[in-house]
Amino acid sequence: MTASAPTLAPLPARFARLVKIEHTIFALPFAYVGAFLAVGGAPSGHDLLWITLAMVGARSLAMALNRLIDARIDSRNPRTATRELPSGQLSVAQVTLFCAASLAVFLVSVWQLAPKTHWLWPIPVAGFVIYPYLKRFTWLCHFWLGVVDGLAPVGAWVAITNHLPWEAWLLGAAVAFWVAGFDLFYALFDADIDRAQGLHSIVTRFGVRGAFAGARLSHAAIVACLVAAGLGLPVGALYWIGVAVVAALLGYEHSLVRANDLSRLNAAFFTMNGVISVVFAAFVIADAVS
Repeated sequence: MTASAPTLAPLPARFARLVKIEHTIFALPFAYVGAFLAVGGAPSGHDLLWITLAMVGARSLAMALNRLIDARIDSRNPRTATRELPSGQLSVAQVTLFCAASLAVFLVSVWQLAPKTHWLWPIPVAGFVIYPYLKRFTWLCHFWLGVVDGLAPVGAWVAITNHLPWEAWLLGAAVAFWVAGFDLFYALFDADIDRAQGLHSIVTRFGVRGAFAGARLSHAAIVACLVAAGLGLPVGALYWIGVAVVAALLGYEHSLVRANDLSRLNAAFFTMNGVISVVFAAFVIADAVS
């Protein structure tokens, strides 16, 4: 008697897992930070709707491209071999079609926003395509990922105002350092397999202690960027409380893991970073509308 094939989850659930839809919580709140600070209050419902859809489309495209380009690498890693493409739960054709649909959502959304976004959109898309290849060549891949994610508040700012002042770039730099810092932690999951496959990361180049040092420096830079941006904006007390809370949460995140004890790495990476983005956005929004 032959064993029956495992039952696949519904197609929408497989796509949701493909792009880790729950991790949208990392970047989307910072897009809202850029939007609310851009206008010094509450943006219109129209702008918030299309910024949200643009972010969902862009992030879905970025993740799907990453999974598509890295499918062979993922198939050789026990941690990632069960992902949708390596395990055959989704086909290359299906993921390619999903990429096209995500790009369409992104472009339709962009065209509802400020005119400058109509010709800036290729920049993030190019960043999405380039990022997965960088680990094959350079340990600077973490910082490229940070820069791409750092476009969230910058893009939201220009999408509403059609301008890009230096404060918007500082917010983008804060997100870039934040993402690069926690991506250094994420690379610890695959240090041995990355070395075996000849892939590059700060962990494979400088070791675990080097990754921790890089994460500490990156996360210190976040606070510096948020302080500098706040000094140039008409923000109130709640913004500064938010910055202080971010600094405290980052300190707690680093206390969860040690170079010789990675047992709480999941909590540091997934839980704390989601909390940081949501909490800071809440303080900024409350400050902007108060």
